Amino acid sequence: MYLGGGAILGASMMAAERKPEWLKVRPPGGDNFSHLKGLLRGLDLHTVCEEAHCPNVGECWGGGTATIMLLGDTCTRGCRFCAVTSGNPHGAVDPLEPIKVANAIADLELTYVVLTSVDRDDLPDGGAAHFAQTVRSIKAVNPGILVETLVPDFRGDPEAIRTALGGGQEVFDHNVETVQRLQETVRDRRANYEQSLFVLRHAKAVRPDVYTKSSIMLGLGETETEVLETLRDLRAAGVDIVTLGQYLRPSSWHLAVEAYVPPETFDSYRQRAEEMGFLYVAAGPLVRSSYRAGEFFLESMVRKKGAQPRG
Repeated sequence: MYLGGGAILGASMMAAERKPEWLKVRPPGGDNFSHLKGLLRGLDLHTVCEEAHCPNVGECWGGGTATIMLLGDTCTRGCRFCAVTSGNPHGAVDPLEPIKVANAIADLELTYVVLTSVDRDDLPDGGAAHFAQTVRSIKAVNPGILVETLVPDFRGDPEAIRTALGGGQEVFDHNVETVQRLQETVRDRRANYEQSLFVLRHAKAVRPDVYTKSSIMLGLGETETEVLETLRDLRAAGVDIVTLGQYLRPSSWHLAVEAYVPPETFDSYRQRAEEMGFLYVAAGPLVRSSYRAGEFFLESMVRKKGAQPRG
């Protein structure tokens, strides 16, 4: 964890936010981890695994999977939970990135890949066309690869949402992040709860065949009633898959952790969400939106659906 602000602030923050045993993970390493890191560096590609300080980077990279972050490493928004650098990229886009990503994925011999991006409010379509082109490039190299896209909200522009869905991905993911009451505290002012629900609802309307997915962070001061209300709202918006994980503070500038939610509470939320009719629920302290166990389940589910006779 980056402490910042001097040793006194850092020490006090560590004391106040000492992590429980269930949040401790092994340091990343191993041959697969080193290979993947070197490959991504060589192609000048970014991953949310590193940029967002994901605690599961060792598990995922060690297993040969990663979430590729498109459109650079600078986000036009400044959410108080996120470790990604904020700024203005001034419209900069690497036109070769879609084929670079496709080649990297081919080299890794992946069967399932997750693409995400920073928010790019400096682009007219928020990067929607770039998402679609990257998915098309991946499938041109190997049509059998399943693709999940974890997208920003595109400022709620329905045409941009439609464009982003044009690549032919199997899973379309947008995170509501937190409960409605905490949206203004946690997220950038340009994001909001209803806008995120609209993105998910509109995606399902445009492409009923796509699986939709969202994620909620816990430990920011939400109540049980609010979490269950958020789950019901997501299900009403047609969301098929939901993940719930523990918020971890990236630095002293970011929002403090209000509570470390125990594993048994996550188990309870998982059970309640399954009762609401979600096709799949991943819930646990170290679960993130891009979560390997969830990807394995989704791959099995999507391929099984594709093998069913039509008509």
